[in-house]
Amino acid sequence: MLEDLRAACRRDPALYGPRAVEAVLYPGLWAVWVHRLSHRLHRRGVPFAPRLVSQLARALTGVEIHPGARIGRRLFIDHGAGVVIGETAVIGDDVTLYHRVTLGGRGFRSDGKGAARHPVLGDRVTVGVGASVLGRVHVGDDAVIGAHALVLGDVPAGARVSAPPSVVAAPADGVAVPAARPAPLP
Repeated sequence: MLEDLRAACRRDPALYGPRAVEAVLYPGLWAVWVHRLSHRLHRRGVPFAPRLVSQLARALTGVEIHPGARIGRRLFIDHGAGVVIGETAVIGDDVTLYHRVTLGGRGFRSDGKGAARHPVLGDRVTVGVGASVLGRVHVGDDAVIGAHALVLGDVPAGARVSAPPSVVAAPADGVAVPAARPAPLP
């Protein structure tokens, strides 16, 4: 648990000085801690209880981690809301996931019952906001998956995956309007 707290303090720029104690309030940390309990129960073959524990954690944290998922050391889930980690997912050490990340399967039509159908993330992988990694995809060590990327194939170690940037289209009258910029802060 201390390793997880230290990892949060190292990776989140909002946690510094006396504010570092706020890490104990992070839903991602609580989700990982509860997962470690539900995973132990799952591995021992205890019926019903692992899923009950994981669903209670989901209700309290907004993070859904299946008890069967294998998670390495020092996983940091920043913000946590909407993160989903599937049953056969494997996550290496020192991985960072941002909110709304899905490590999921491709659906009942393509995933066999009992088959390994979720992603495998190597060590030190970062997965950005809203990214989805679907299927038995292997993501190599030190890879970075950018915000809103959809990953359906293997990613080599050290690679960077990004979603296409948004494009502002001209309105129907043909007069282009520049994207609004926020006013500078005083």
